[in-house]
Amino acid sequence: MQGFKVVFYDKPDGTEPAKDFILSLDVKMQAKIVREIELLAVNGTELREPYSKYIGDNIFELRAKVGSDISRVLYFFFVGRKVILTNGFIKKTDKTPRGEKDRAIRYRQDYLNREGR
Repeated sequence: MQGFKVVFYDKPDGTEPAKDFILSLDVKMQAKIVREIELLAVNGTELREPYSKYIGDNIFELRAKVGSDISRVLYFFFVGRKVILTNGFIKKTDKTPRGEKDRAIRYRQDYLNREGR
């Protein structure tokens, strides 16, 4: 079975929030996130907790933990077996911050508008 293509959402100015977030992390957390992205590429819509969780509004979170540090990268699925990574954050509370989810929703809508869907 063919895997999924994982790409970074790019804002109209060319920046890639999820990539920038991942590059800002320490080496261990970067390695963990990259491993989770590889699992996502292989498993796609079948990836479940503890690696991935659906958080509503067509948005999922990729979950990584190193020691007591918890990172999340938000993403959505797109036609043609594509996964679009939108943004990321360091998790400090039990719930995903509403602002981060809202940002992922906005980025998804922008991506869909630009892709003509």
